[in-house]
Amino acid sequence: MTHYLIARIDIDDREEYSKYEAGFMEIFSQYDGKMLSVDEAPKLIEGKWPVSRTVLIEFPSEESAMAWYQSEAYQTLAQHRFASSNGNIVLLKGF
Repeated sequence: MTHYLIARIDIDDREEYSKYEAGFMEIFSQYDGKMLSVDEAPKLIEGKWPVSRTVLIEFPSEESAMAWYQSEAYQTLAQHRFASSNGNIVLLKGF
């Protein structure tokens, strides 16, 4: 079953975050995910959206999403994201 990962990230330190960005695709491309959107200026229709960046990723399964997220390589790289931003990440089931 398809799963969608949504990340809402508020970036505090662009220089440190750029280290995360620089290594992201090399690791991500090893998994079955598909980047659908990375947007820093989404059109707000309702409510508040107090984050710097919103990311939407599609995975063919929960297992593939978690294999990427929990991989040693990604968790090592993610230390740059943790040090430079605050975020909320959810995994949604598709139809």
